[in-house]
Amino acid sequence: MTHAALIGPVAAPDLHVMTYNIRRRVARTRPGSPDRWTTRRRLVERILATEQPTLLGVQEALADQAEFLSDALGPRYRCIGLGRDPSGRGERCPIYYDSERLELRDWKQLALSATPDVPGSRSWGNMARRVLVTAEFTDAVTGARLVAFNTHLDHISWRSRLHSARLIAGLASAASDGAEGAVVVTGDFNTGERSAVYRALTADGTLRDTWNAGEQITPQWGTFSNYRRRRPGGKRIDLILVGDGVEVVRTGINAARFEGRAASDHEPVQAVLRWRGQRGAAAESAASERMGGHR
Repeated sequence: MTHAALIGPVAAPDLHVMTYNIRRRVARTRPGSPDRWTTRRRLVERILATEQPTLLGVQEALADQAEFLSDALGPRYRCIGLGRDPSGRGERCPIYYDSERLELRDWKQLALSATPDVPGSRSWGNMARRVLVTAEFTDAVTGARLVAFNTHLDHISWRSRLHSARLIAGLASAASDGAEGAVVVTGDFNTGERSAVYRALTADGTLRDTWNAGEQITPQWGTFSNYRRRRPGGKRIDLILVGDGVEVVRTGINAARFEGRAASDHEPVQAVLRWRGQRGAAAESAASERMGGHR
């Protein structure tokens, strides 16, 4: 069973991007708790089966949850990303993508630390390990290049969040420098838009917040509800950031409720992106040709 889509599947050359903290499965919860994964997973499934994003960045997925999300999305989707522990186990920040639309060229996982190439390394005061998954794709319809980053910043250490944001901003800038295509960053940043972390991500103009760049199709719900009722005007700690290669068509915060129940303690954020400038014109032409000239 599905529900009404906030955005749903999109036609090329548009891209539908989503970021979603699904809340890790907790071993012990009280009876009737809204946090129970056995209850919530079917609600998460309903959202993903309806929305069908082209690219999805997920936070807090344990191995069994990551497999469940793959099944919920369907057979054309692929997943990249390992656990954050040195062994590759533990909580993940996987990227899911529609393999019929996006062709994976390369991917890697970095630790958010002073030694990012050392799996499981920690720095800057964070007790929990934190990771960044990055991937490069080619759009099978348009031929355009897409570089995606997905992450989950520390919930306690502001130093860790700030240093992590600077690392991500530097990598996004390097991916954008002199290269045609798009950069997309998805994540739970555990801080709002008035923070130093937000400024570190957006201050130099390499990355833009999709919420402020396109048509807003929902109220500004707080993205961390903790299973409570939707809160208009609340803090947005889950973000989709983009580079200059795309324009933002529309964006929204999916605060769906099912008989009053939330699927996660976070609300997913979604955006429709479109290739910009000359690449955009070429993309539309390519898409038209592949669809036999029909629109």
